[in-house]
Amino acid sequence: MKAQSMKRILSLFICGCALAGCGAPPLPPLALADKVDLPRFMGDWYVIASIPTFIEKNAHNAIESYRLAPDGSIDTTFTFRAGGFDGERKRYAPRGFIADRAVNSVWEMQFVWPLKTDYRIVHVSPDYARTVIGREKRDYAWIMARTPTLPDAEYEELVGLLRAQGYDVSLLRKVPQRWT
Repeated sequence: MKAQSMKRILSLFICGCALAGCGAPPLPPLALADKVDLPRFMGDWYVIASIPTFIEKNAHNAIESYRLAPDGSIDTTFTFRAGGFDGERKRYAPRGFIADRAVNSVWEMQFVWPLKTDYRIVHVSPDYARTVIGREKRDYAWIMARTPTLPDAEYEELVGLLRAQGYDVSLLRKVPQRWT
């Protein structure tokens, strides 16, 4: 009886391992912004919506700021209020590194040395007023603008862009923005 139980457990384990490898086919690479003019991209971006990381799940008044450093890296500052408009002010300062200098749309962000995370400029509008940032894994995304709000039609267009790239847009969360 013990031998049969062991065989059954082993069989279930092998089947489980086999099924774990039968996930969805890999997604194609993200389509990226054709060419990013870094000086035009620098500055403040209001986070309109995101599939948030754990640090920004309840962010209000979120702003991502970029400054081109003399060494070619990107000084980045991410600020927001935690939990509400009067919540504690949070500030993070990762460093960005351009991974593809030919088009400047593939970056790596470093929050903690030596680890770098994937960061891709999926879209930037011709007037550099709106952008969409994504990752190959399709786990996080950010819709950002130079203004704290976007007209509904523009917002929906950017959501559609993420959907077309294979994102689960039901995970998007609008970031409350209120400025006086």
